[in-house]
Amino acid sequence: MLDQSAKAQGFTLVELLIVVIILAILAAIVVPQFSSSTQDAKVSALDNSLANVRSAIDLYRQQHGAYPGLNTAVPGAGCAAGTKGAGTGVTGAQAATAFTEQLTLYTDINGGACSIADATFKFGPYLKTADNSLPSNPITEDDALLIETTGDLAMTSAAAPGVGWKYDVKSGKFIADDAAYADH
Repeated sequence: MLDQSAKAQGFTLVELLIVVIILAILAAIVVPQFSSSTQDAKVSALDNSLANVRSAIDLYRQQHGAYPGLNTAVPGAGCAAGTKGAGTGVTGAQAATAFTEQLTLYTDINGGACSIADATFKFGPYLKTADNSLPSNPITEDDALLIETTGDLAMTSAAAPGVGWKYDVKSGKFIADDAAYADH
């Protein structure tokens, strides 16, 4: 015979359902927090990238008297052993190339760029990247640069497809080319 004092051990169906409902409620609260932290990390990375590039632009201007991209990155002389800058500056793709070369390569006093430092090319590089390119915008994941020549400090994002950054060669203003994050 079974001893009446020994009861079956375990959980009832109602107890299990209550535990499952509590876990579902907790998951509904916690999961959205992780997705917003991912966006927060992207915004933080954007702020760091902007600060680094803006500091590089300011240092370049202090040493050369002009903003990068305004003048040619093609050196007048020298750079026999290294790769010479090719961006001729001022507008469009040539200014974007000059800007990138002048920040990521060694430069002479006039902004001519070379991949090897020597007595002539003694400035920079201001941004040190593995492939001598701008960092990607963490929000748009693009590293392309849109050049402006208006000198407008109130420049706003164009939100151009495939473009990560916007820069004015006359004012030195550098922003993320994304309408939601241009003010960072």
